[in-house]
Amino acid sequence: MAQHNAFYAQSGGVTAVINASACGVIEACRRHPDRIGKVYAGHNGIIGALTEDLIDVSQESDETIAALRHTPGGAFGSCRYKLKDIESHRAQYERLIEVFKAHDIRYFFYNGGGDSADTCLKVSQLSEKMGYPLTAIHVPKTVDNDLPITDNSPGFGSVAKYIATSTLEASLDIASMCATSTKVFVLEVMGRHAGWIAAAGALAGNGEGEPPHLVIFPEVPFDRARVMTRVEEAVRKYGYCVIVVSEGARYEDGTFLADSGNTDAFGHRQLGGVAPTLAGMVKQDLGYKYHWAVADYLQRAARHLASKTDVDQAYAVGEKAVELALDGKNAMMPAIKRVSDAPYAWRIEAAPLAEVANREKFMPREYIRDDGFGITAACRQYLSPLIQGEDFPPFENGLPKVAHLKRAKTERKLPEFKL
Repeated sequence: MAQHNAFYAQSGGVTAVINASACGVIEACRRHPDRIGKVYAGHNGIIGALTEDLIDVSQESDETIAALRHTPGGAFGSCRYKLKDIESHRAQYERLIEVFKAHDIRYFFYNGGGDSADTCLKVSQLSEKMGYPLTAIHVPKTVDNDLPITDNSPGFGSVAKYIATSTLEASLDIASMCATSTKVFVLEVMGRHAGWIAAAGALAGNGEGEPPHLVIFPEVPFDRARVMTRVEEAVRKYGYCVIVVSEGARYEDGTFLADSGNTDAFGHRQLGGVAPTLAGMVKQDLGYKYHWAVADYLQRAARHLASKTDVDQAYAVGEKAVELALDGKNAMMPAIKRVSDAPYAWRIEAAPLAEVANREKFMPREYIRDDGFGITAACRQYLSPLIQGEDFPPFENGLPKVAHLKRAKTERKLPEFKL
């Protein structure tokens, strides 16, 4: 069969292991030189394809590509840029096909979340309409763990491990000082609509009185009076109270506790600041001394504490994406299938993008405790395997050693394109 080139791009918020997926894609491509020539990476995601800003990955050594496996962030640059519908923005999609034609790209690997799955699906549909033979495969990634079909999303396990660890360690700090100082600690975690990351904080404790004492999910309407009552009970009983709250915590009417009033490039409400908001309520209603923290980028960049399960799965979906493409599969996503809980076992299966795009997976109600402030045994059974194992990066001069790419640019062949 003829040799053609491949295009890989990263999209949306990055994770501690998205580059492990990039490593999986690139190394798998290099194992098939008879089918795949060069691998081009889009500089800053899909924008790199639209503007013909392509990185020639063939200029990177095998050692550098291997180092991507333990490097956080988005090695080739990511973006929050969602392609709109084909009908009203056909020029953008046609531009993608023009760029792919100009560089003999027949394999399209898009590494991202739900919006990226939608883009990948649209690109595959347009290429078919235009008669250009392009195989489009979505490589799953999202810390929010809200992609459907796949048992879990690469990127989530490492965030879960970081948040559970941070909750445990901060709780020991508060417990040490609560007699004469801080009584309440609030940790804000990511999760706009789904409370998976907040749920992971609950892994820090399991016995009576072990923190976190409250977990606040987006799926459970926020009731200020009930929350304050539980905070007061915890302080009276244990001397302190630890709360893990999702950034997407909301009232009964759907209003976010911390809505900045702005939207991002994907049209999502900009959140952040629920921790100080909640801490302010504690001070106002109960008068307790408090501290709060926002995990923010730290939770999704903490490759030094990544889950080995997560790293392995992130690499595996990248590798499988190439296998699917070479097998002639199109508009598909490699999904993780849980085979068993104990011992934990999983495999990769193909899922149609039409069943993935624009769909969110929320926390099942059976994973949330009846009182709405914690997780059930079933949720713990689901979450625990995902944070197992350590995959420490190499260290140099006391700091993690990361990949340093050349990012050599490919010569442009087409006229400039305005976004």
